[in-house]
Amino acid sequence: MFMLTIQKASLKKVGAVALCGVVLVAAAAAGKLVGKNTHKAVAASASITSTQDIQTYFLGFGLETDPTDVTADKVKVPRKWDDSFAAFNKIVSQSGQDLTECKGKTVEKWLTAIPSLGTGGQSVYGVLLVRNQKVVGAYLLEKPSGNVSGLSDVVQTMAEEEAKTESETAAQPEDEAPVGLDTEVVAGVDGFPVD
Repeated sequence: MFMLTIQKASLKKVGAVALCGVVLVAAAAAGKLVGKNTHKAVAASASITSTQDIQTYFLGFGLETDPTDVTADKVKVPRKWDDSFAAFNKIVSQSGQDLTECKGKTVEKWLTAIPSLGTGGQSVYGVLLVRNQKVVGAYLLEKPSGNVSGLSDVVQTMAEEEAKTESETAAQPEDEAPVGLDTEVVAGVDGFPVD
């Protein structure tokens, strides 16, 4: 027979350790919840004036960019939208923006590589549409296919994959392909009409 004797002082120590464990677990859970909403705060307050701002914007969505692969161009949002551009705006709206206020206006189009999302012959780029240093549109673009997807879709897919990985008991090999993108094809390259 085995007998355990705990003194009052030892019981207090065990209780303190247990309480610390509960607090740490609660803090970790709260941190995950806060992390899931970080991208909304980033999108709402972003002011884009440099490539560093672009990196910070996409990092808010959990996406690391290649700072050496950034280009800028100017594009005009069509005044009249066909069904294809309306579908493109729907994808942009999934990231919390809407191009309706920019009809007929010129915006800056910043493009930056996101190497971790590229698969096979497809490269993936994060695209920001900026007007007066404010983000008016954001999406992901696959090249050379021209398929586009909303940032929120990719963030949700990444979170689901992370949860699935955490719930699996067996370790997965590290050389698996990155998370794929659910994409929708729209007219022209990345929704903008071809001239």
